Amino acid sequence: MASEPVNMVPKNLDKVEEEFSGASSAPDDVRVQKVIFGICAMAKKTGGKPMREILRRLEQRHANEFEIIVFDESIILNEPIENWPLCDALMSWFSTGFPLDKAIEYAELRKPYLVNDLAAQKLLMDRRQVFRRCAEYEIPLPRHAFVNRDDCQWKNGLEDLQAPSELKEEEDCVVINGVVFNKPFVEKPISGEDHNIYIYYPRSAGGGIKKLFRKTGDKSSEYCKNEWAIRRDGSFIYEDFLPTEGVDVKVYAVGAEYAHAEARKAPTLDGKVQRDNGGNEVRYPVVLSVEEKVIGSKLVSAFGQTICGFDVLRSIDGNFVCDVNGSVHADLARCRLTLYVAADSPLSKRTRNTTMTRCSYCDLSY
Repeated sequence: MASEPVNMVPKNLDKVEEEFSGASSAPDDVRVQKVIFGICAMAKKTGGKPMREILRRLEQRHANEFEIIVFDESIILNEPIENWPLCDALMSWFSTGFPLDKAIEYAELRKPYLVNDLAAQKLLMDRRQVFRRCAEYEIPLPRHAFVNRDDCQWKNGLEDLQAPSELKEEEDCVVINGVVFNKPFVEKPISGEDHNIYIYYPRSAGGGIKKLFRKTGDKSSEYCKNEWAIRRDGSFIYEDFLPTEGVDVKVYAVGAEYAHAEARKAPTLDGKVQRDNGGNEVRYPVVLSVEEKVIGSKLVSAFGQTICGFDVLRSIDGNFVCDVNGSVHADLARCRLTLYVAADSPLSKRTRNTTMTRCSYCDLSY
């Protein structure tokens, strides 16, 4: 791995987009009907640097093809859906405070082309639902079990419970419905929005718990030597801990044929976030294996998320998906979403001729 962070954006990116836009635009003598492209999310997301970059590229390269409308947060929260702006295509995603059910109702009423399936985003809110859907699509998962303290009747990603759930906690393991998980093991809340993930270590390794959480300043985890008891205040997923040599791999898929991957220092190490001189977390580009590319394609289909992020554990036992989300990421914002939406949306076909163009950056034809 390189010792210095790498610029994720190719130096010739603007040139690539100029080639793409110029080669596939409609002839001057053809009247183009613009696609009205709606962005519906909380202001913190639509006003953030990643989204501003998406909008800049769409407006700069495809001004004659798209009219971009960013839904005002006050309208999203306070106005009935009948008063929301009209659009042909919609990019919308959940974050804290976003009324997802209301957005789903809007999509059902107006029927725009959805970049990311809104109803399917509900699956991402429950990690048990994520594991079940992954299992249905034969996407590799760590060995796991569910401890349900609600009305869920699932044993794990594949099996249903045949009897009341049983949990037994011992010094160096837990036994869940007869299945033993020796320490170190991972404990995850079922909520996809809860990032308080604990790793429990055996006495032979010093015991204690490593508590992972959303980055706070330069911290991403802390080690609590004198704690050992598992949590019992909700439903959890338990997994085998898979060593990954201190590296997290994050993959961002755009459609079924493209994925971008980066590695970062895993929070399971010392909990210190590695940052560059600009204050950004240091990440490095990663070359995906054929298996990992297939996983990305399956996840896009499984969850109906044209833009889909997921975490891969690369261990000696193989590659496993440990988390899935549908958020938009800064590195995709720099190029891929622009090209994908401009080229692959069924609505955008009406703005183009039939000339096929090969993008020299991603080597895909449009």
